[in-house]
Amino acid sequence: QVHLVESGGGLVQPGASLRLSCAASARTFSSDDMAWYRQAPGKEREYVAAIRSVGGDAFYADSVEGRSTISRDDAKNMPYLQVNNLKPKNTAIYYCKTYPAEPGPQYWGQGTQDTVSS
Repeated sequence: QVHLVESGGGLVQPGASLRLSCAASARTFSSDDMAWYRQAPGKEREYVAAIRSVGGDAFYADSVEGRSTISRDDAKNMPYLQVNNLKPKNTAIYYCKTYPAEPGPQYWGQGTQDTVSS
């Protein structure tokens, strides 16, 4: 059974940075595009950033453009997300997600809680 596990979350002060990782078990995702989403308390899950499996093109939501970087581990083909200058409103559970190149299942991770508070 495939599992995605995010890590790197925690409690940080406003202005700090976080680097999130996503690991997979049971298979690799070398052909899948990957993305990060987040869900703040009381709000719907929203798209944050995505990265192509081929070429590594990156895309960002307007809300994080300029202060976030999505990248991909070359060996494991799994995504990282760095978010800088965090604000309390960025408190959320962050999820990674896969987008298969061919028709097939998409996978979500279980999420990692990031809390921005002084």
